[in-house]
Amino acid sequence: MKRLTKAAIVALALGTTAVPLMAEAQDRRDRREYRQERREFDRERRDFRQDRRENRRDFRQGEISRGEFRAERRDNRRDFRDDRREFRGERREFRNEQRWDRNNRDWWRGRADFRDYRGARNGYWYAPSYGYYRVQPRYYGHRWSRGQYLPSSYRSYYVRDPYVYGLRPAPRGYRYVHAGNDIVLIALASGLIASVLSGAY
Repeated sequence: MKRLTKAAIVALALGTTAVPLMAEAQDRRDRREYRQERREFDRERRDFRQDRRENRRDFRQGEISRGEFRAERRDNRRDFRDDRREFRGERREFRNEQRWDRNNRDWWRGRADFRDYRGARNGYWYAPSYGYYRVQPRYYGHRWSRGQYLPSSYRSYYVRDPYVYGLRPAPRGYRYVHAGNDIVLIALASGLIASVLSGAY
């Protein structure tokens, strides 16, 4: 029986750490892909400028006619504009997906870490990429403030990416934690709350 209990505790511990780590890895992959797309766009822009310089040189040297030069320049501009529009659209999607917006109550829709979120549930808190978990009645609807202590049983629901909520990286010895509808910055050693972002979702 003890062996079964130990196995259950180990499985629970692995489950609570693996999910946020996987979500964080996915977020890093998304950012890496975005940076790669930006590098490719910059490379295409350099190629476009190089082609334009070569066309001008060929035109000056008489190797292509004025009509060919204009047609090629028009095609190059059209291709470059299309590439730039596509890149800007992807960049806008990336930024909109990543950032929390206090004025937009539905900012979280479509995010992978909110896929099982169905709104507030009585007696439960929700933590993105963790899911719903039961809380003691006295903490449901509790308003957290600086100087209070977050109970130890609720300190492991870390915020996987503070950037999403417009937060700076946590100082050494501190972590951002989901606590109900708030995000609190706590001291890891004691659970003392240093700051509160209320009404995150």
